[in-house]
Amino acid sequence: MSVEAFKAFVSEFQARKDYRAPLGFGICRVDLGKSSGKVLQATYPLLNWQGENLGSFAVLSEAAKEGKQISEGAFEQVIGITPEFIQNALALFEPFIAETIADASKHKNIQVILELQKALYEGRLMDAQGEPLYRFVALYEDAKCESVETGYMKLLALSLGKAPLRSLLLDGIFGLLQNVAWSGNKPYELAWLRENEIRLKMRGEYPTIDYVDKFPRYLMQVIPQYDNIRLLDTAKTRFGAYLGKGGYTQMPGASYINFNAGVEGACMNEGRISSSVVIGEGTDVGGGASILGVLSGGNNDPITIGKNCLLGVNSSTGISLGDGCIVDGGVAVLAGTIFKISEAEAAKIAEINPDFEVKADGFYKGKELSKKHGIHFRQDSKTGAMIAFRSNRKIELNAALH
Repeated sequence: MSVEAFKAFVSEFQARKDYRAPLGFGICRVDLGKSSGKVLQATYPLLNWQGENLGSFAVLSEAAKEGKQISEGAFEQVIGITPEFIQNALALFEPFIAETIADASKHKNIQVILELQKALYEGRLMDAQGEPLYRFVALYEDAKCESVETGYMKLLALSLGKAPLRSLLLDGIFGLLQNVAWSGNKPYELAWLRENEIRLKMRGEYPTIDYVDKFPRYLMQVIPQYDNIRLLDTAKTRFGAYLGKGGYTQMPGASYINFNAGVEGACMNEGRISSSVVIGEGTDVGGGASILGVLSGGNNDPITIGKNCLLGVNSSTGISLGDGCIVDGGVAVLAGTIFKISEAEAAKIAEINPDFEVKADGFYKGKELSKKHGIHFRQDSKTGAMIAFRSNRKIELNAALH
């Protein structure tokens, strides 16, 4: 096949009446449970998202006709890789194979197929029961996931920044994922470990279990995209988190970042960034500071913390903050917390927040201050009253640390 013939094939494929452009697609390797045969984890070496590499999608979709159908829903497709799939894909990619072998920086999807060819030659394509360990996955719309493979695809899209945080439907993902024991990057079914406990322990083959959870850790699936991202404890970041465009530092101890949450740039984090929380660039989350998420407790309004904010040690934040805000250590800024703001300070706040309404009595609920810029939240050390005023402090990160 020539390059011209390849282009003609792609054009013809995309002109078909049943053609659907994918939201995302890729080939993953799965870990299957030894007892149940269910998918415990799906690992993508490459994710194609929103219009990327549609020529490769045409090839893989055509080759998928020779694959083993694993599952097919209204908005997703999972096809097991077979020898015939690999042969057909290599034939269609033939004009580019020599260039791919010569230069590893080119044609990443073809590199994946070449690795599949090696798996075939080395007998790694199927498990002992003949189930495909490699799968072509296509996601056509952002609907509720019906497979572990598409669930992992969405989490990877979030972690890579290909999909913005809070932009994908993740409803039901906890029900899809198995609760497993993780040893290194390998998941073990808890039922299988129980069934084989005596044998494994007597032979000295019992695995070192790092933790038990439905989700892998971020670093088990994602290589940080920037050299100045620092994670000092692998347990503190869940797969599906986004770490911004460089400069993020996460210290050990009380720090944590959940899935579908993250930062937009250089930040210091020594606190808890709960699910669906987004942190603006230049913000410092102090030791033990906690930001409310949306997974439990009835909160359904995702929180955003603006740029260049400071959340003091052991503070709690349950509203969104604008840019340049400060929450003092130990202070809880919740939707129902009442803050006293003097008339003079309220006027200063109104200067940078046109939608801020100055109240005659000077009392404001936390939810009335949500998303407002430049507010300093504090507790009066003499009276114990919760107060707020216009922040006069510029928050700057230590450049040497980021």
